[in-house]
Amino acid sequence: MRPRNDLDALGALGDPMRRRLYRLAVDSAEPLTRDAAAEALGIPRSTAAFHLSRLVDAGVLVVERRRPAGRGGPGAGRPANVYTPAADELVGSLPERHYELAGELLAAAAEHAEAEGTNVRRALTHVAPRTGARVGAGSEDLEDALATCGYDPRPDGSGGLTLENCPFHTLAQRYTDLICTTNLSLVEGIAAGVGDDRQPVLDPKPGRCCVTIRAEM
Repeated sequence: MRPRNDLDALGALGDPMRRRLYRLAVDSAEPLTRDAAAEALGIPRSTAAFHLSRLVDAGVLVVERRRPAGRGGPGAGRPANVYTPAADELVGSLPERHYELAGELLAAAAEHAEAEGTNVRRALTHVAPRTGARVGAGSEDLEDALATCGYDPRPDGSGGLTLENCPFHTLAQRYTDLICTTNLSLVEGIAAGVGDDRQPVLDPKPGRCCVTIRAEM
């Protein structure tokens, strides 16, 4: 599980024609072809091909080569490009936020609390490190994992890291103690999953995440 920030993809949809093509691909029961796109929107096939290629480049659509449905063997014709959405939904924000990750943590904690007969706050200290460990295990290093989650890690000059952005900013302002504790548990799990011995600690300061990473002792 790696959180996403699809700003580049969303930027590609700033063009009205590309938004229409993307919506067409999403709504289509079958993978979208250039011919079908051109016919549906009343545009030249070359125009459809151009914009579909740009959506592929931006990571909005995925392209494959397939033969037309129902055709096979000699004389079936050449395979055609077909397009499908790259993801079920697009998520993007600036500064980077990951409220979907917070929602997943809270939902998993609620399930765990019900199963174990405990409260959600305690369950979060169980769920968040395990989630962080999965993110860390799929990352190159601690900095990569933290950046993926939107923390914007920066070297602090002493071997540690300052986390310049809080991915749960609005929630942290409203529910500071709960979200900061969850942040710490999540980052501890990330560090453990990566195998980095540096120590996450609570060190709240204005304008950045409440967690910092201290160098190995």
